[in-house]
Order: sequence, then structure tokens, then C-alpha cells
Amino acid sequence: MTVITEIADLKRIYRRRVPKMFFDYAESGSWTEQTFRENSSDFEDIRLRQRIAVDMDNRTTAAQMIGQDVAMPVALAPVGLLGMQSADGEIKAAKAAEAFGVPFTLSTMSICSIEDVAEHTTQPFWFQVYTLKDDDFMGRLMQRAKDAQCSALVITVDLQILGQRHKDLKNGLSAPPKLTPASLANMMTKVPWGLEMLGTKRRFFGNIVGHASGVTDPSSLSSWTAEAFDPSLDWDRIKQLMDMWGGKVILKGILDVEDAEKAAELGADAIMVSNHGGRQLDGALSSIKMLEPIVQAVGHKTEVWLDSGIRSGQDVLKAMALGAKGTMIGRSYVYGLGAKGEAGVTDALRVIQKELDLSMALCGKRNIADVDRNILLVPDDFQGRYR
Repeated sequence: MTVITEIADLKRIYRRRVPKMFFDYAESGSWTEQTFRENSSDFEDIRLRQRIAVDMDNRTTAAQMIGQDVAMPVALAPVGLLGMQSADGEIKAAKAAEAFGVPFTLSTMSICSIEDVAEHTTQPFWFQVYTLKDDDFMGRLMQRAKDAQCSALVITVDLQILGQRHKDLKNGLSAPPKLTPASLANMMTKVPWGLEMLGTKRRFFGNIVGHASGVTDPSSLSSWTAEAFDPSLDWDRIKQLMDMWGGKVILKGILDVEDAEKAAELGADAIMVSNHGGRQLDGALSSIKMLEPIVQAVGHKTEVWLDSGIRSGQDVLKAMALGAKGTMIGRSYVYGLGAKGEAGVTDALRVIQKELDLSMALCGKRNIADVDRNILLVPDDFQGRYR
């Protein structure tokens, strides 16, 4: 039995267990995947200062994100199709997050519905929406989230149109998967995954099927995006959606200082520095490179979080040292979910928290709230400027 000591352990099991279509959906970016790769590799340019002869006793990673107590400054990001990575995957991930003490964010493109997740959890979770054309559907979606006691709305603002993801197009990504000779041949090698899927009725987009009208192929992410997403999105529309919700709002997908300033002016409770995991504009800078200039511009007005590229507790520590008030992980917990279900998500969270705790201590800090840029050694040109 594999001893899980790092996220890479979960990724190896995940790759063996889950069909290629869904592995590729998680583990890919758009076009050449340059931004996807640099989201992680750019963390390596940031070095930590090891300190000695400091009191390392009574450490804590506990923090707050938009006023919510969390076991560490990490939330589970909204990821579509979790229920295809593992049967009833959204429920499993939400339960693991609740037990661990970190927030879970349910994607609009989830397999399990808002109501499914609410039925199987006891604490409020967050809900993510895209900017859609259909106001009636958007209103009903938000009302369903309110009825489920969701405590915050995450509005994705960087996906008016879908970046081209070559692997998804070649695999014919859909939920449930379309049965082609290639997909059948691959799924026949994933017997435990298939048996799990046979044991659940949740195989479609639970928040869309039976709720949205006028979508010709609700099994296809690309079809749904092309038909339902609003390419005319502007800041007035974002403000309208924030007002429609009327509660705490996180804007996800900010990668530019000017955009961050506009988001803060609108009154967002938090903004998420993110390039959608390298799945939208390939060639954009990594999220970690844009974090510090955005913090400097608006960190006094709103909470700034980091998303995209986090694969370890050290990555979380580096983001916090550069001024983030929180982070979100996506692929790191998806690996765990696909590998071992709910227990795998817990494993991912434990790995990240342990590495965060130990690295923080070895940098001479006992409390995550005390972490600052003084623990880092960063190249002089690593300031988010690009010449």
C-alpha cells in the first residue's frame, strides 16, 4: 500500500485509476500549456529563508477567509465534473473539506447538484457561477444556492469564452462519457472506477439538466459554454450579479492590476488571482507572478487570494508570504479524489497542511498570521513586471 507523503503520490494513483478523458480534463491547459506549466514551476524560483534557534512550539496554521474560520488558509476551488473523477465526487470532496475545516466550493458544472451536496453536509459551502446569458436561470441558480444556505458566491469572470484545450477536443469530453471505441477501450482498463459509476445515478450535470432550457447538448462543456455563456460580460454585469446575490462575493479570475482595482471598487469581499489553471489564455503570466503587484494595489481594500499552481504546503506558504490572505487548490485535491475518493481528498489536505506547518516552522514562524515576505528570497525581477 502506497504511503501518501506528497501530492505526487496521489497523482500517480489517480492516473492509473481514472479514464484518460477525465485525467486529461484535469491535467491540461490551453494551447501549448505554457501557462499551465509555469503556474507550478514559477513557485520554484522563490526560495525560503531557513532560520534557527527560534521557538517553534505551539504552532498554528489556523486563519480566516472572508470572516470564516479555517484550519489553514486553503479552500477547495470549484472544479467541474468532480462526479466523473469519482462517483458522487462533489459530495465526497465537500464532506472531506467539512471534516478538515476548510471551505468547499461547488461548481455550476458539477455532477452532483447543489441540493445533493447540501443533503450530505452539515456546514454551509460556497457556490460558483459563470456569467450566463439567461437571467431567469441565473436567478433560479442563485436562489437554489441561497436555499441550500451557501455562505458565499464565487463568480468566475475569466470564462466568457472557452480557451481551446486540445486534449478535451481530441477526447470528446462529455458527462457521461460518450461511448466510442477509444473511450470504451480505455474505460475497460479502469474497472474499479466503472463499478463505482454503475452504483450511482449521478452522471449528468446536476445543476443544469432539468433546470436550464435551450441547451442542445447538456453533456458537453464546450457546447454549454458556446450557447449559454455571456461573451458581452462587462463590469456593470458583474455588479448586477453581485447585487442579485446580495451576500459575500468572491471574484475569481483576476490577473491584472487594473482589473483588480475595478473588482475592489465594486466591493468584492475577496478577489482570486487566477488564470483558470492555465486553461484560458495560454502565454499569460503565472498567478504567483501577478500576486504581489495585485496585493500592493488592492490588498488594503479587499482580501486577495491565490489560485492556480499550488501543489504543496510550501506553495501555500510562499503565496501567504507574498501577501495573499488565502489560497485555493484545484488539481491537488482532484488527484486525491480520483485516487481514493473522500479519503484521498483528506490525504491531499493533510499533506498540504503538514508541509505548510513544518516549512513555516523552519522559516522561524509559529503562526501563519505572522508570515511575511521576510521569509522569502525572491529574484529581483520577480515583481510581476514583464519587459
